[in-house]
Amino acid sequence: MQRLTLILLPLLILAVASPVLAVAQEKGTIELKSIAEVEVEDFNAEGKKVTKRIPAAKVVPGSEVIYTNVYTNVGKEAAANVVITNPIPKHMQYQPSSAEGAETAITFSVDGGQSYDSPGRLMVVEADGSKRPAKPSEYTHIRWARQKPLDPGADGQVSFMAILE
Repeated sequence: MQRLTLILLPLLILAVASPVLAVAQEKGTIELKSIAEVEVEDFNAEGKKVTKRIPAAKVVPGSEVIYTNVYTNVGKEAAANVVITNPIPKHMQYQPSSAEGAETAITFSVDGGQSYDSPGRLMVVEADGSKRPAKPSEYTHIRWARQKPLDPGADGQVSFMAILE
């Protein structure tokens, strides 16, 4: 089994899907693709209103962006301890309870990625030294830790939503 950690660079708001740098003990084991999308309403062939996702080419303040990271094990062995860490892009506010990822434990950081915990345990230190519970708008990073090894050829995805300030 291999230990693997992926660290995503902040996704550019105007990027449709930009290459992501990954750090791993075994180079080339996990392939990673990041996508930034927005939802729009459209009409299907029958004239019914449908919601679909399109690349986030232009985003204005107040827009909600859906960030999805698709990962695939391209190695020949199962990848254990897969961890994906995604900074929340600057000028974006994480939307509460929007982080998703099957078979993952999801934790957050409010200190620039120095430490991670569950939302109910995250604390912010005030200027006077007192502590208070962190607000989702103060999250700086999201971390997904897979609970099971990822078999060769298998894939998965993790996602979250954020609003442009």
